[in-house]
Amino acid sequence: MIKLAESLGNNNIKKIIKGSLISIAITIIALIIYAILLTYTTISENTIPAVTIVITTISILIGSSLCMATVKKNGIINGAIIGLIYIVAIYLLSSVLEGEFALNTYSIIMIIGSILAGALGGIIGVNRK
Repeated sequence: MIKLAESLGNNNIKKIIKGSLISIAITIIALIIYAILLTYTTISENTIPAVTIVITTISILIGSSLCMATVKKNGIINGAIIGLIYIVAIYLLSSVLEGEFALNTYSIIMIIGSILAGALGGIIGVNRK
């Protein structure tokens, strides 16, 4: 773990944290908009799981690609770390709010999807000109 931190450097650690925070902020904004749409339109509540996965994926892609744009190497690793930090923060927050720490199929899909979205966003970010 220490070797990983040394190879990332302080600047990259700041970018990883910034990418995670940007992703969380985008998620909050998108979920508020979705909640308003659910309240005032005829959109079915059955869409919640799918929309949540889409919002999460897009948020992480945007956050990791934005913050990895100035980094020219290790985009896949840095992006995956952004996705991991994001999902751990969201999982802990939702578990505290729900009052239970449960790991189910949906949680596993979200964890894997978040890490993959972060890795893809990191690749996009470092290759963007």
